[in-house]
Amino acid sequence: MNDKEQSKPTLAVVGATGAVGTVMLSILSQRADLWGEIRLVASARSAGRMLRVRGEDVVVQELTAEVFDGVDVAMFDVPDEVSKKWAPIAVEHGAVVVDNSGAFRMDPDVPLVVPEVNPAQAGNRPKGIISNPNCTTLTMMDALGALHAGWGLTELVVASYQAVSGAGTAGINRLYDEVEVLSGNREVGQHTGDVRALLSDKLGEDSPFPAPIAFNVVPWAGSPKEDGWSSEELKVRNESRKILGLPHLKVSATCVRVPVVTTHSLAVHATFERPLSVKEAQRAMVEAPSVVVLDNPDEGEWPTPADVVGSDPTFVGRVRQALDFPNTIDLFVCGDNLRKGAALNTAQIAELVARELTAG
Repeated sequence: MNDKEQSKPTLAVVGATGAVGTVMLSILSQRADLWGEIRLVASARSAGRMLRVRGEDVVVQELTAEVFDGVDVAMFDVPDEVSKKWAPIAVEHGAVVVDNSGAFRMDPDVPLVVPEVNPAQAGNRPKGIISNPNCTTLTMMDALGALHAGWGLTELVVASYQAVSGAGTAGINRLYDEVEVLSGNREVGQHTGDVRALLSDKLGEDSPFPAPIAFNVVPWAGSPKEDGWSSEELKVRNESRKILGLPHLKVSATCVRVPVVTTHSLAVHATFERPLSVKEAQRAMVEAPSVVVLDNPDEGEWPTPADVVGSDPTFVGRVRQALDFPNTIDLFVCGDNLRKGAALNTAQIAELVARELTAG
């Protein structure tokens, strides 16, 4: 490592071999290089693997306390229980942790940050940890942040259409396996229970989803919570409130899993304190740093997951003024859940910290 690299912060990527970790390595290779050493960290099972980042082959190290020695920023993309154990250990060793799990999101001493919306919160981290929001919330937050800044958001009703990659590699594999079983059979899907029966016969019941996902939609994502709500739906409510600084924001969400590999979509019904027109809303989102407005229904132009996957911005279309609800805009939002919904936002938060450390 040369002197210039030694003067830059050291970064650890914990969970480097996972679905989001893989995207993270690609993102780190594409963005401005703020980092000196980059350490790739994973479980003992994955230690010793060679992964490529910034054009170099880097050996994956086992997750231990010592791996954080000399690390300035540690990005975590691991299950909640792993973050709960290891994030405080990384902080004890001197690292600022940017965590993509749900372990700390609602901790009042841990900021929940979207750099385009509330970047200043990244510097307010009494526990040394910054949380990355859930990918569903993140998909709409850049657009809503721009609208809230101009007109004051008061109510939010959301229906999500969530890609299977939100359930990790197991979700992706399950969709491909189900499609393979069902493809070519032009009778399937026309009789009650035939999809479920065929998949059960060919693939068994071991699925990350509670119902068939191919040729189907599943009105459930997450784990069960009180009164019939799912954890994903409550995350949309609670995280939107925290990010926007609106503790009493009225929010209702229905989260649906759809047979899309990657890129979440949301139908958003947003009500504001002050009147706004469609053109005003479009202009505000066009001017937002990470939002692309693609909204020309007469020409069949609007965002879809197949057209957005692999892109960094949030894409917005179908912007309409609600007919029966004052001060309300309806819109359709798409965003790659592995990029802006996870890895990219985590990287952007880490870059805020890197610039802070370098300036200091």
